[in-house]
Amino acid sequence: MFGLWERYVVPPLISCACSSKPIMKQRAKIVPEAEGVVLEVGCGSGTNFELYDQSKVTHLHAIEPAEGMVKRARAAWAEGRHETPCDIHTCGAEAVPLDDNSVDTAVVTFVLCTIPDWESSLQELRRVLKPGGKVLFSEHGLAPDDGVAKWQHRVEPVWKRLAGGCHLTRDTKSMLESGGFAVDQHETMYLPNTPKIAGFASWGSARVA
Repeated sequence: MFGLWERYVVPPLISCACSSKPIMKQRAKIVPEAEGVVLEVGCGSGTNFELYDQSKVTHLHAIEPAEGMVKRARAAWAEGRHETPCDIHTCGAEAVPLDDNSVDTAVVTFVLCTIPDWESSLQELRRVLKPGGKVLFSEHGLAPDDGVAKWQHRVEPVWKRLAGGCHLTRDTKSMLESGGFAVDQHETMYLPNTPKIAGFASWGSARVA
C-alpha cells in the first residue's frame, strides 16, 4: 500500500507543496543569487529553474534521485528555452558526479529535510565546492517554540511516511555547521498560510569553514 503511495501520490504531492506561493517566495530570496558553475541539490521537477539569473550562471548541474522527477525537470528546462548549459543527473546528493573544486555555488532548497544521509551529502558539497564557494539554502525545520517543536516531534513519524521521508525536526543551521560550513547569513520566519509544524523556515548562505 505504501509502495503505491510513494510511487504515485508522493511525487505530485511534493511538487504541489514545494511550489506553493509561500515556498516560492522563499526560493526567490536565494536562487537568483547563484552564480558561476551551479549545483542544485534535489531539483525535483525543476521548480527553481525560472528563478535563476541566467546572466550570472555559466553552467547548471542539477541532481535528483527520482527518475520521474528527472523527466519532469528536463522537460521544464527545455520548455524554458534557456541558453545556459544544463546537465540534470539522476543521482542522490551522497554521490555527486562532479570533480573536486568544480562548483561556485550550491543551491539547496527544501531538500535537507528529506535526504536520508545528510551528513554524507554535505561532505559531497564540501568536496565539489571551489575555495570561496558558497551554499545558498532555504529550508523548513525545527521550530524554536517549545509548543510547536513538541508537536513536530509527535507528528514526524507519520509525516515522514506520508511525505516521502520529510523530517519536521531537522535544524538546518546546526546541520550546516556540523558539516563544516560557516553560516554567513541566516534568517528565519514562520511561513504565512502554512501550519506551524511544517512552516518554520530558514534561509541564507554558508561557506566552507
